[in-house]
Order: sequence, then structure tokens, then C-alpha cells
Amino acid sequence: QVQLVESGGGLVHTGESLRLSCAFSDPDFTRYSLGWFRQAPGKSRDLVAGISWYGGLTHYKDAVKGRFTISRDSAKNTMYLHMNSLKPEDTAVYYCNSIPNPYTSYALAAWGQGTQVNVSS
Repeated sequence: QVQLVESGGGLVHTGESLRLSCAFSDPDFTRYSLGWFRQAPGKSRDLVAGISWYGGLTHYKDAVKGRFTISRDSAKNTMYLHMNSLKPEDTAVYYCNSIPNPYTSYALAAWGQGTQVNVSS
């Protein structure tokens, strides 16, 4: 029943980079927008970046603009989040999900386990 599997998180220092991957098993997801969410301790889970089904439209939370890049490969049923210049405030569990459009923070599928990103000072 697992539809979404996140990977690529880890422990890094400020200024370093990570690339997260999201593998989805439902081929229908290739025709839906996808997004990356994150949840830090004591905070809500919110949309960090979204991408349209065809990949032509993207949206980023202000806090990550210019540092994160979202992309997708429909042939591999995989979505990516390339994170550069990481900051301690980026520390969170990162999740992926299908969303109504690249701009809307609303998950349409069940949540996966997420992948932990820790950025130390």
C-alpha cells in the first residue's frame, strides 16, 4: 500500500547540499502535480516546493527560493529536491505527495515515512 518512498536525507553542515528523491508506485501520479513538504519539531507540515505534472511550472516557499530546485522524471516515476546552501533552519523531516497544483499545500495521497534532514551549524 506504500505509494511514496522518500530517500536521500542525512546529516550535513551549513552550506552543504543534499538531493532528496521521491519514488512513487502509482503511474497515475505522472499526470498530477507533486510536492515536497517538510515538518520541523513543533511546527506544522507545509509545502516547500511543487511541480506541475509536465514539469513546466514550479513553486517554492520563500524561505528556500534560490537554494532548492524541484524536478521530476516521469520515466523513472521519481521526483527530486536538490537542496543547496543548506541552513540549520532547513532541518526537518521531508515528505513528498501528490497535490492539486504546484501552489497548494494539500496532500492527496497517504503520507510516506519521510526522510530526515539535519543541518548543523
